[in-house]
Amino acid sequence: MPTVPAPPTAPPKPTWEPKQQEPPYWLRPTIRIRLTLLYGGMFLIAGILLLAIIYMLAAEALQVGSELPFKIVNGRVVSDVCNFSGLTTPDAANAAMNTCVNHQRQQALDTLLNRSLLALVGLSVIAFAFGYAMAGRVLSPLGRITRTARRVAGTDLSRRIELDGPDDELKELADTFDEMLDRLERAFTAQQRFVGNASHELRTPLAINRTLLEVHLSDPQAPLELKQLGKTLLATNERSEQLVEGLLLLARSDNQIIERKPVDLAEVASRAIDQTRGEAEERGVEIRGERAPAVVQGNGVLLERIALNLVQNAVRYNVPEQGWVEVTTELQSGQALLVVSNTGPVVPAYEIDNLFEPFRRLRTERTGSDKGVGLGLSIARSVARAHGGRIVAEPREGGGLVMRVSLPV
Repeated sequence: MPTVPAPPTAPPKPTWEPKQQEPPYWLRPTIRIRLTLLYGGMFLIAGILLLAIIYMLAAEALQVGSELPFKIVNGRVVSDVCNFSGLTTPDAANAAMNTCVNHQRQQALDTLLNRSLLALVGLSVIAFAFGYAMAGRVLSPLGRITRTARRVAGTDLSRRIELDGPDDELKELADTFDEMLDRLERAFTAQQRFVGNASHELRTPLAINRTLLEVHLSDPQAPLELKQLGKTLLATNERSEQLVEGLLLLARSDNQIIERKPVDLAEVASRAIDQTRGEAEERGVEIRGERAPAVVQGNGVLLERIALNLVQNAVRYNVPEQGWVEVTTELQSGQALLVVSNTGPVVPAYEIDNLFEPFRRLRTERTGSDKGVGLGLSIARSVARAHGGRIVAEPREGGGLVMRVSLPV
């Protein structure tokens, strides 16, 4: 017969840890309770000290005031304080003695008042200094939180507050801030990982397609129709590569730049002009302008992309004949300026903001044209923001645009 298992001698232990009960709110060492006890205790101590000082001053004043300011010697009233000469009647003597006693009492009260005011001023100074020091000690975690937030603003997401001390509102705020930083760090890490994977996964097939098309186009025995189709596919593939590069650069440039090196905007602009000069000569566009040294701290590759995108747009969106592009750099009011202005079609002021949106152009242009993929200005704005600067576009009188990029020195 099958054996019957014996009943358990003790209930099974739970596989989860029971949640600890938090103490009631009025038992927690909250900031309100701590400040109440602190300032209430300070007020009580200050009151006791002030009462003790006033008591000692009053005792001293009463001791001085209890001594009569006159004496009777040989039937005559003699005083070192009051004048009793010329008294002929008892009533006059009594009135003079009463006036002398009142005068001495008033002097004692004035002395007590003056010393009490001095004691009050001294205690007030001590109380303010002690209160300032204690308030700084109580609120010091806020300074720690602020400093950590500033470091995090520089994309150092590994920083944590890790605040120790009583379980009050400030520690709760610090713990919540640390949890938020953990989530942000995971999100940014996932984004960087995605950008890296997407970069590899998107570039590889496009590079393979370009290689295959170039191999087929290099075949001298290929039919003319096949070569024409190959050129069309190669142009489409090149456009896809530009779109992928632009999207990846836009994703990377939305963050702050961590590694910064001295970069001269004049050199960056000159390199961009050299890369665009051939296209400008084909379109009959003159590139001019003086470029003064303007050194900033940043990433040279990304800053060169700003200048290249602006110069390319200025060349491509220009007038058919006698067009020009002016590229200048200078230092002005603690800012490094890169200004790219060009002739071109008239741009309405209300269309300016749309130019900086991805895949957005003027209503007369389409993203399917041969002038780009519609990401140039979006990338330029993202790179400028990542460097702590800004880019502003203004319509030029007579047609065209004036692009101003300002970066902190």
